[in-house]
Amino acid sequence: MCCAVAMVKGYDHHEGGEGGERRERERMFLLRDMKRVVRTDAGEMKVVRGSHGWISDMPNIHVGFVTMEPDSLFVPQYLDSDLILFIRRGEARVGSIYRDELIEKRLNCGDVYRIPSGSTFYLVNTADGQQLHVICSIEKSDSIGWGTFQSFFIGGGSNPASVLAGFERSTLSTALNVSESQVRQILTRQKSGPIISLSNSHQSRVWTQFLEMKHYERVQCLKRMAQVHEEATEQDEEPIMWKLLNSVFGNLVSGKDEGRSSKPDSYNLFDRKPDFENDYGSSVAVDQSAYSPLRQSGVGLYLVNLTAGSMMAPHLNPTATEYGIVLRGSGTIQIVFPNGTLAMNAKVNEGDVFWIPRYFPFCQIASHSGPFEFFGFTTSARRNRPQFLVGSNSVLQSMRGPAFAAAFGVSEERLKKIVNAQSESTILPPTSASGVLKLKREMASEVMESFGDEMVMGFEGITS
Repeated sequence: MCCAVAMVKGYDHHEGGEGGERRERERMFLLRDMKRVVRTDAGEMKVVRGSHGWISDMPNIHVGFVTMEPDSLFVPQYLDSDLILFIRRGEARVGSIYRDELIEKRLNCGDVYRIPSGSTFYLVNTADGQQLHVICSIEKSDSIGWGTFQSFFIGGGSNPASVLAGFERSTLSTALNVSESQVRQILTRQKSGPIISLSNSHQSRVWTQFLEMKHYERVQCLKRMAQVHEEATEQDEEPIMWKLLNSVFGNLVSGKDEGRSSKPDSYNLFDRKPDFENDYGSSVAVDQSAYSPLRQSGVGLYLVNLTAGSMMAPHLNPTATEYGIVLRGSGTIQIVFPNGTLAMNAKVNEGDVFWIPRYFPFCQIASHSGPFEFFGFTTSARRNRPQFLVGSNSVLQSMRGPAFAAAFGVSEERLKKIVNAQSESTILPPTSASGVLKLKREMASEVMESFGDEMVMGFEGITS
């Protein structure tokens, strides 16, 4: 509440006139602070900072955008943050550690997959000739205070530097049971950055061979190489790398392929039946009951499609702050301050990121030029149960009665007439030209009725 009051007070005055105030409000709710954190010939990663901690009792989610060229690898690393990956376009293979075992999943367009903080993982673009586009939520652990998030690279050399390079060479030599010159060999050759091509780079040869194996063969190879104690020559670097991989990935004791029910799985948003659907659009919300890994992250997901000109009815989220990314088309986001003033009315386009504070009323409206699709994250993995303020399923309908009418200063009959005018719920149809004309006529009629009442009351006062 203190946060809301402070935000409202900040706009009790005009800053550079109406245009300046509008720009300030857009900067508040449209997340434009995008920074490129990785860039190589094989791909890049950009991150949009979250709500800057304005909502202190909620996790502050940052939004990441990963683009990878065909046949490329995001080298093994772990983060100080929980990741939820959403495959926007393309196909991928993700390998991650679960209970000291290497788990691999093939991810397709629409798939969602969670990687816990501190879990080593890698990501491969497996689509033939197609870029991979991934959107991810980054929920930073509060145990480390620097920056938006921090990567700890396992694989690496001079660029990126492996965290193993921070140890004394003699320590690594003993730990890996190889010579110091061999340790130096594997920690200096990688120079291509965190995202590397697997097709045309000599220094990625070992990773390519490892990833091309079948899962069962890869596990057996790592187990076998763990027993190799002979020192490798400088021309034969593979056994050293196998030792390094095995030391990082732990004891891979299972020879079975992926797929046991106890292991983490993915979830496809596009295959999910909409929670709500009508002629004007659809919406899907995924919580911990549908995808159990969200329970550990405390993050939910949603996907909304609106037809041209339609509207997600004004509503509020009582349990979560919402982050949205425009996937397709354009539209308008309107947000309202607690004091009943307009906080923002801004047009958004593909790629834009916005956030809606918990409790703040808002709506999304598709432009008349085409469909409007947006996807996002919420700061609660529990069912959100948004409260709609307009429509047949709204608070206005549920609380309709003499007390509610009195709160608006109108008769119960008039309030009933207004509330019942909208027969649709959740996603509302566009306002047609005939609808606008009808609304104007009704408003004019009500004004005349009001004037008539006042004139009668005036004459009665004169004659009495």
